Amino acid sequence: MNRRQLLASAALGLGLMFGGAAQAQMDKVKACFVYVGPIGDGGWTYQHHQGALAVKEAFGDRVEIAWQESVPEGADAERVLTQMALGGCNIIFTTSFGYMDATNAVAAKFPNVKFEHATGYRRDHPNVSTYNARFYEGRAVQGTIAGRMTKTNKIGYIASFPIPEVIMGINSYYLHAKKVNPDVELTVVWVYTWFDPPKEADAAKAMIEQGVDVIASHTDSTAPLAEAAKTGGKVIGFGQASDMAEYKPTPRVSSIIDNWGPYYVKRVGALLDGTYEQADAWEGIAGGEVLIGEITDAVPAEVKAEAEAMRDAIAAGTYHPFTGPLNKQDGSPWLAEGQTAPDGDLLGMNFYVEGITGEIPK
Repeated sequence: MNRRQLLASAALGLGLMFGGAAQAQMDKVKACFVYVGPIGDGGWTYQHHQGALAVKEAFGDRVEIAWQESVPEGADAERVLTQMALGGCNIIFTTSFGYMDATNAVAAKFPNVKFEHATGYRRDHPNVSTYNARFYEGRAVQGTIAGRMTKTNKIGYIASFPIPEVIMGINSYYLHAKKVNPDVELTVVWVYTWFDPPKEADAAKAMIEQGVDVIASHTDSTAPLAEAAKTGGKVIGFGQASDMAEYKPTPRVSSIIDNWGPYYVKRVGALLDGTYEQADAWEGIAGGEVLIGEITDAVPAEVKAEAEAMRDAIAAGTYHPFTGPLNKQDGSPWLAEGQTAPDGDLLGMNFYVEGITGEIPK
């Protein structure tokens, strides 16, 4: 989780380029998935597994799927990946940022196996591709709801690790809450985990005790919503990665849904039909990879309409969540009037925008 390494992504950029030679057709593919949490987490891993099941549904007997749950981001990941490659996997999807080193290390040893790394930026070998989702677009919609609905003017964000993916989500959430409510203040709690329900619940509880009444999270469980539910409607929140519909209509008033199925089907299909090439993909609301879950009736009609209008503008390409004028936290200029953030800036983001207090952990 070395954030300084991530700054290299600005140099690499995200060209959404495709390279390498196409492969021969295959009669059958074994597609394997490495998960950082349990399938039943109700969030990130659950949604990736739904994507894996979509692959099986799409191709039937032409595809075998296999997976390993709750694989730590470290030496264990390299061991699991090696076992999968030796076990006949033709394509392996590694579904968490911290698998980046292991993915590239094992890919070097198995050049005939395709590796796909979620949320990473390194493609050290021709058989490694990367894919991500523009989660910050969904945060703009959530921030709009948060800014309109907070009664205390205190909103919160449970953050996992200080990597650009998380930082850009915090910034987008805050900017759009501030846009509709200039008095809003943001509290960020770093939990240094993707999935730890007790720790996530403690973070939510601490925020609530400080007067926060709208909570967003970049962790994988439903624990923050469960904690919000204990307040009897005083605190609202959002589904993260999955819809978390069991908490409708409140405290879960909307959600960001990670829709990995279309990408997984496309990539496995390309391997089957011989058109597979190395790729670097970053889709969002427009591409259907980021979905905004139902905005419930707990949200006033005019706020719902405003949030949906933002969603639609992002999808149409007429609005970018990071549009200037915007300054960095220290007051230095970042984006001029009307300028939108280059992808390289977002992929290397290591700063808060102006107005957010506190420091990003090193």
